[in-house]
Amino acid sequence: MARRTQPERTCVGCRQRAPANELLRIVAIDDEAGHSLRPDPSRRLPGRGANMHPDPACFAQAVRRRAFGRALRLAGVPDDGALAEYLTRQPPRPATRSGEVR
Repeated sequence: MARRTQPERTCVGCRQRAPANELLRIVAIDDEAGHSLRPDPSRRLPGRGANMHPDPACFAQAVRRRAFGRALRLAGVPDDGALAEYLTRQPPRPATRSGEVR
């Protein structure tokens, strides 16, 4: 029986490709003040999504490069407060197979 390959996605922060199950899906929710970014760890929320390593360094790069607006096709700058709070509450990630910590 042939093994299925895992889908790969590109992190909007560091621009490295990784299996989709290692990345956090981000969606934009329309609210009264514009758009706000929400984490979607279950990968079930409707709408267009952007993928990012659940790492504050990748988040900082994505914000600096304004990558969320482009990836989610939004006009203007989305509010990233809820996403930043989610990332600060996450435990540190374990080492990958190659021994490096992302």
